[in-house]
Amino acid sequence: MSRRIRVGVIFGGQSAEHDVSLQSARFVLDSLDPGRFEVVPIGITRQGRFLVGGDPMRALAGADQAQGLAPAQGQEIELTEATGEIGRLDVVFPVLHGPRGEDGTLQGFLELAGLPYVGAGVLGSAVSMDKAVMKMVFLQAGLPVGPYRLLLRSELGDDRLVEERLRDLGYPLFVKPCNLGSSVGITRVADPGELHAALQAAAHYDRRIIVEQGIPARELECGVVGNDQPEASVVGEIVSSGVFYDFAAKYDGSSGLKIPADLPAEISERVRAYAVRAFKAVDAAGLARVDFFYDEAGGAVYINEINTIPGFTAYSMFPLLWQATGLSARELCGRLVDLALQRHAERNPGPGGESAS
Repeated sequence: MSRRIRVGVIFGGQSAEHDVSLQSARFVLDSLDPGRFEVVPIGITRQGRFLVGGDPMRALAGADQAQGLAPAQGQEIELTEATGEIGRLDVVFPVLHGPRGEDGTLQGFLELAGLPYVGAGVLGSAVSMDKAVMKMVFLQAGLPVGPYRLLLRSELGDDRLVEERLRDLGYPLFVKPCNLGSSVGITRVADPGELHAALQAAAHYDRRIIVEQGIPARELECGVVGNDQPEASVVGEIVSSGVFYDFAAKYDGSSGLKIPADLPAEISERVRAYAVRAFKAVDAAGLARVDFFYDEAGGAVYINEINTIPGFTAYSMFPLLWQATGLSARELCGRLVDLALQRHAERNPGPGGESAS
């Protein structure tokens, strides 16, 4: 009998999406086939310390309940010590959402350690994390993007500059931190009187703020899995229980998910094709979820964003899309590990071969 593949599942982290990461990691830990994989859970505290051994999931959840007190279970170690622990793994499955996990920083660490890992590399992760840079890449690739503007935190004190920058955008607006997900820090702005508070709320999380013009449209999502030849899932639709698909609506199970979405075949195929093009445009790998707006009246489809480590919770669209496409959670997670190993082998062919840049 062959040895099981040793998979390190990393979760937690220092971003505002720490709690979501724990939910996603539970799903992944439960979905990895114990017959194929020896799973090693690795937690990262809100302070950036690694937790190995014991029960890191329970330790992080317990620390949150204790309002940030030091975890009681698992050995807490520094990054330099974690390098040795992680080096004993065959592959890493990062389940970290947001900055310092999904933005290329962890991916760079794993590259230095010479380890295969699930998901996009440094470039794809960094580009996809920053909403403004992401949209620039999409536009360059010929993908349809709605109107938006970029502001810096340091510019918010100049009311004239802010007014000039946003003059061509119509209300409602959506104000977002550039480098965050799960709808954290996002505000829907119905009129100019609400703008200042929304900009300050976004600036609390990031020095780069993106302001998007609201589009009256249906919200669609599509999953992508693969490396150089990615495949798209069926298309799903979000029917939000709130004014927009905010943090609560995403994770409390109150919003409806229609999978597959009730769409004309041409629109569904266009969304799937755009999803694959977006995946390739940012040089993603392994997995991603691509989000769209569908203007039903005008027949237009706009790409909103790509998420290179999408949510894996019980209510998350990504695993549900693939379940509807024909991949169970166990099959999906196993395939993602296989893709990580494949990509690493292709980029690191060993002695006598040319290593990838």
